[in-house]
Formats: sequence, structure tokens, C-alpha cells
Amino acid sequence: MAHSIQSKVMCFPMRLKPGQEIKEELIKFVSFNHLQAAFIMTCVGSVTKATLRMADSKSVRFYNKLKSIKSLNGPFEIVSLVGTLSQGGHLHISLSDSDGNVVGGHVIGDLIVNTTAEVMVGECCDATFTREPDSDTGYDELVVNRK
Repeated sequence: MAHSIQSKVMCFPMRLKPGQEIKEELIKFVSFNHLQAAFIMTCVGSVTKATLRMADSKSVRFYNKLKSIKSLNGPFEIVSLVGTLSQGGHLHISLSDSDGNVVGGHVIGDLIVNTTAEVMVGECCDATFTREPDSDTGYDELVVNRK
């Protein structure tokens, strides 16, 4: 059963400029502002490249990193960016190319801003996020704690 915490939310609007790496800038922002339960509310903009880990349903626990990681060269429009930002972040993105083809996956890095990235970061004020090993998935998974 999933557990949740009702929490007040603060919003932090920001704009990233050409050449900045989105994930790196967001993690620096979270650290600088001592945010403990940060998440992406929304993001629009474009990137010149991206490195994503793709889904691999055959090997949930023991995926082959070489096969499931793709480096993409754009430009791409950011269709969606979602996830949590605490403890290194867990972000997923959807990108569209000039023909409207969409690709998405788990953000590894290299999200280099092309023209802009307008991001709304949220913070659950009454919670903290941690990541702990989960024996069912084999990954460090989100744990939500009350402050």
C-alpha cells in the first residue's frame, strides 16, 4: 500500500540558458537552497542533445547498461520533464524532433539547453525524500518521510 503525506508546496521558477546542462543545474539549485523534497512541476524548452537510459522490461533488475543507454543529438523540444530532485535526482524526459517523433527515457545527463529551459521546481515543505535499496526492484527507490 502506498503511503502519502499531505504537504504544503513552494514553487521556484527558473530559466536555464543556452549551453547549461539541465540536470546538473537543477541538482546545484536544490543543494544551494537546501531543498529536501524537490520535484519538477513543469518544464518547457529545447536541448541540443541528451543521454537517456531506455526501458528494458526483460531485465528489470540486471539491465545491460551499454544496450539500454542512448546518446541523442538534436535539436529536440522538451515535451515533458518529470521526477524528483533530491539525492541526485530521478528524472524522466520526453523529447520531440523536427518531424514530431517522440523519444523518452530516464535522464542520465547531457541535457544541454539549446534556446531555453523554463522550469518550475516544487518543494514539499512537510516532507523529505531519501532513496533506499528496494529488494523487489534491485534499485534505490524513493522513500517519503514526514519532517
